[in-house]
Amino acid sequence: MRINIFNTTDEMGRDAARFIAAKLNAAIEARGEACIVLSTGASQFAMFEHLTDEQLKVDWTKVTMFHLDEYVALPGTHIASFRRYLKERFASRVPLKEAVYVSGEGDVQEQIASLTERIRAKQIDVGVIGIGENGHIAFNDPPADFETQESYIVVNLDDRCKQQQVGEGWFATADEVPDQAISMTVSQIMKADCIVSIAPYAVKQDAIARTLTSEVTNRVPATILKTHPDWNLWLDAASAAGWMRME
Repeated sequence: MRINIFNTTDEMGRDAARFIAAKLNAAIEARGEACIVLSTGASQFAMFEHLTDEQLKVDWTKVTMFHLDEYVALPGTHIASFRRYLKERFASRVPLKEAVYVSGEGDVQEQIASLTERIRAKQIDVGVIGIGENGHIAFNDPPADFETQESYIVVNLDDRCKQQQVGEGWFATADEVPDQAISMTVSQIMKADCIVSIAPYAVKQDAIARTLTSEVTNRVPATILKTHPDWNLWLDAASAAGWMRME
């Protein structure tokens, strides 16, 4: 486990982006291609701004992108759609080899079967896995399923998760947030060769403190990341504050 703390969110995002780019470049040099899994949300804004900077010089034509999760039955044109988020903030800015999106529209089980087949055929070099205010990873809210060996599942969103989506401005009220989402599972997340978690802002300080000080438990799903051999965590001063006070 490697913990990186920066005074500002922008500095944090720049350093995380450089790390991700280096991992992708190493994979391209070794295998001729790379694969990345991406999370979304307000916490990733700074990282995406720097990751799409031409100065990083990643050969994106050799990179395949998967993403973590999407609300069930939410149109891809909705402001809260993660497909829309990734297209606007990432895929439209770099010439990816391929972008594989999760869509909660149409036949959900058919979507899951297709996603499962495609991701299991790839070596995931980097998984960018955010940490929610309730400690979730992807949409695996507590108590998360640590046992399933499926790659994607349908999950029910808890109230705190819904409130986070409202707090970030994606929905006006919690009642507007869909009840379910398709989420990459914990076991699939843990298959990434390297995991990068970027978790800024004061609203994350409780989740970060509990993640770093608790035993591994599905009540704080992010604690499972501590068992990964190459987990790298980026914080800003605000999100690190609660944990730092406990140290």
